[in-house]
Parts: sequence; structure tokens; C-alpha cells
Amino acid sequence: MNSTTLQQLTDLAIRFRDERDWRQFHNFKDMALSMNLEVAELCELMQWKNGAELDAFLAANRERVGEELSDVLYWVLTIASDLEIDLDDAFRRKMEANAVKYPVEKSKGRATKYTDL
Repeated sequence: MNSTTLQQLTDLAIRFRDERDWRQFHNFKDMALSMNLEVAELCELMQWKNGAELDAFLAANRERVGEELSDVLYWVLTIASDLEIDLDDAFRRKMEANAVKYPVEKSKGRATKYTDL
């Protein structure tokens, strides 16, 4: 596993964008829409596949899946950077909040929304 930090990945994404002078096009609405489109491309890879067929497809297409996940991550990193959001801190706080909403003793092995536990 690579030990690259979120900050290093953010720096890479911002450098890529800034070298191309694309920040001028990056308002938050369009950035969020672009991220959503990349999520849709990830979903499209899996559309109409289920069970063993999906598992086999994902195993055989890890690189393509990784590319789409990387496109999503690019937008996550650039949006967070432009909004000055510390993703490390935000993620940790969100996971702590989720642990309260989904206590192990009530949620383990269940795919139930926290309001219905």
C-alpha cells in the first residue's frame, strides 16, 4: 500500500488543474456536477451486472474501476481544497458521527438505516 498523503494527492490534482489554467471554469456547482458525472461513469461499468457476473467483471476490470474512482477523487480533492476543507479531519469526524448513528450492537450484519435500528 502506498503511503501518499491526502495533501500530496491534493497538491497533484491542483497542480494538474493549474498548469492547464482550468480553475477559471471550476465553480462549485460545475465541479459537483462533474464529480456526479464521474460517479455515473463508475456506475455505468456495473450496470445490468449482478452476482457472479458483476464480481467477475470487477475482477477483470480493476484498472477501469480504478480510473473512474480516481476521476471521482480528483473532484473530491479539488472541491475540498478550494473550500479549504480538511478532508482528514472531516472524514474522521464523520466516521465518529456514523459510529454513534450505527452502534455495532444494533447495526452489525444489518443493512438498515439508522432511523430504523
